[in-house]
Amino acid sequence: QVQLVESGGGLVQTGGPLRLSCTPSGRTFSSYYMAWFRQAPGKEREFVTGILWSAGNTHYADSVKGRFTISRDNAKNTMYLQMNSLKPEDTAQYYCAAATAAWLTIATLKLAGKYDYWGQGTQVTVSS
Repeated sequence: QVQLVESGGGLVQTGGPLRLSCTPSGRTFSSYYMAWFRQAPGKEREFVTGILWSAGNTHYADSVKGRFTISRDNAKNTMYLQMNSLKPEDTAQYYCAAATAAWLTIATLKLAGKYDYWGQGTQVTVSS
């Protein structure tokens, strides 16, 4: 059974840092593209950042470039999202997701519907 388990969410002040973790299990994810999405109340789920597990290629939404960093640790089989300079508009439920890399393109990797597996989500709240 495939599982993606997120952790690390919480309440942080504007300008502060927070790190999220995602640990996949149940299969080998070396051929997968792993991503973080977020969803705020009343809004659609949006792509934040993603990483090709095997090669480490990364992609970011314009809204988080320069502030967020995605990485993965193969030895720990864990993906991280380091979030710095957080803003109130970053407040959302953050989700870890996985998709078969071969089925994605630069144009489609930001589409939630292309992802096969999802975590349960972790809440990030940035206070002003």
